[in-house]
Amino acid sequence: MVVPMLLEAALSRLIKIGTLSVRFPDGTSHTFGTGSEPRAAITIKTERAKRRLLLNPALALGELYMDGEVEPGPRGLFQTLDFLAMNSMEGGSHPLDKFMEKVRWFRRNLDQLNFTGRSKRNVAHHYDLDGRLYSLMLDEDRQYSCAYFPEGDETLEEAQLKKKRHIASKLRLDRPGLEVLDIGCGWGGMALYLAREFGARVTGLTLSEEQLKEARIRAKEAKLDDKVTFELMDYRNWTRKVDRVVSVGMFEHVGVNHFRTYFDRIKSILTDDGVALIHAIGRADGPGSTNPWIAKYIFPGGYSPAISEVMSVVEKSGLWATDIEVLRLHYAKTLEQWHHRFTDNRSKLAELYDERFCRMFEFYLIGSELAFRRMGHMNWQLQLTKNVSTLPLARDYTFDAERNSEAKSNPAAKLTAVAWDRQRELS
Repeated sequence: MVVPMLLEAALSRLIKIGTLSVRFPDGTSHTFGTGSEPRAAITIKTERAKRRLLLNPALALGELYMDGEVEPGPRGLFQTLDFLAMNSMEGGSHPLDKFMEKVRWFRRNLDQLNFTGRSKRNVAHHYDLDGRLYSLMLDEDRQYSCAYFPEGDETLEEAQLKKKRHIASKLRLDRPGLEVLDIGCGWGGMALYLAREFGARVTGLTLSEEQLKEARIRAKEAKLDDKVTFELMDYRNWTRKVDRVVSVGMFEHVGVNHFRTYFDRIKSILTDDGVALIHAIGRADGPGSTNPWIAKYIFPGGYSPAISEVMSVVEKSGLWATDIEVLRLHYAKTLEQWHHRFTDNRSKLAELYDERFCRMFEFYLIGSELAFRRMGHMNWQLQLTKNVSTLPLARDYTFDAERNSEAKSNPAAKLTAVAWDRQRELS
């Protein structure tokens, strides 16, 4: 009787808005909350599930859903997790939440000791999955990071292309032949784009053997293997000077213990007039810890830092932070589109793996989307230089670069760019 009573007390404390209906293993049902909308429901199928939800809900909920011991109500998993996220942000909390968060906080330095060997194992855990998974879920270029939706209604392909343009504009690729280092290059899409569109010479670094193999194939097929090379290498082992550094969606895997090493390495390899652009996930509510389910099943060793944690290290490195941009909700829209594609191809993916894997990935995509919609996550882009005078004094050059890049492939955009330039001249 103790566990049911304690779990019901925990649920009463958690649900501050709306109504949650819970069906327990003995067939009884209880409601928690205000009795009004919004509404959600879950079924707890086993006594083990009740115990685990009481003791460590942040880890247990995802595991129990994967194992079929907890099922969402008729409105589906998204609505159930969204309901719980809303209540969490309204101040609802499980009695053990604060204690478990303190435990994770004290452990985070240990959990993020991402030395070279451990980093490679962590990367393999997620990025060396069957490539067909990513080909079915991502855009054609396999961009596995936040897309850019300046208009809000872009397709996934359009938004990922705009992300590449946006980042390229901040790299100031103002002449061909610049040497670029892409730290955490994924399947090579960004490196190939910079070489093809700007004549850059790019080296992409990855710790994923699957990504390395695919990236090299893509470079050869695109006839860009004379300009783009890919290496299985940790960023800490790169020593040659480069004109530009770009890193998209990799900083989350660095680990808090290694932030200083990361920025010191960027400073040491940049030429005197070099520029770096770092694009990563962050949190708006200050330093924290990684959700234990995400750390165990999706991104071991991973952490999305607050900008305050990053900037305190950048200041010590001696680099200039020449531009900081926060992208709000862009990743929520990206994850929403990935989830739609995952759902459309769920039967194919179940054949590649199994139902438990599909439930894991579904929980990951939905939970991540809600982290950006409800729980203070966002993306930040940080532009860095070694010297204060490297870049123009105003940001106009980035806008011009984006418009000019779009005009190359879009006649209508070219007319808009010409009109914009004419208007600037007149003003």
